[in-house]
Amino acid sequence: MAKKVYQGETNDRERSKQKLINAVGEVLKTKGYTGLTATNISKTAGLSRRLITMYFDSVDDLIETYVRNKDYWTEASGDFSKTIEEKKSLNSKEIIERLLQNQLDYFYESTEMQKLILWEISEKSKIMYEVCEDRERLGSQIFELADQEFNEKDIRAVSALLVAGIYYMVLHSKSTDTLFCGIDINEPEGMKRIKKAISLILENL
Repeated sequence: MAKKVYQGETNDRERSKQKLINAVGEVLKTKGYTGLTATNISKTAGLSRRLITMYFDSVDDLIETYVRNKDYWTEASGDFSKTIEEKKSLNSKEIIERLLQNQLDYFYESTEMQKLILWEISEKSKIMYEVCEDRERLGSQIFELADQEFNEKDIRAVSALLVAGIYYMVLHSKSTDTLFCGIDINEPEGMKRIKKAISLILENL
């Protein structure tokens, strides 16, 4: 006979909190950041709206909890800590290339991250400001290493253009059925060409 799971107040609270956090991701995917309202989140979670303010300070606090729990930037960079450990066998150019390739793959597959970037560039918000700060802190670790190797070559500016290009190419491919410079990254060949271009740019620095 299966052991009965205790449905105590603490268990119910944590379960409900997680449902609300998960609901933020679902709303973000289906309705975008403008749909992140207490009504939509609670409805998606199948819970009362009052639980949001009971378990979190506000809707913004709930959304921030979701974003931080997902840790998009760490996921987008791949196993960052492992990459840093491999610094002895990889030069900074190879590390940055790996990070950019990982980011392209992750951003293409992650609907939630696509919505977050749209939110970031569409309006100012405390949540997205803090998310951007987290991203900058993550990036600074590798750039501190790269600056020493690239000397006068501005690897930060080059990386900024490549990341911006990744964001735009992916968002364009997800929202339209048109090509961009004759390339369709929804097709394997198109994605392969963009990855090859990233490598080529870095090789010629």
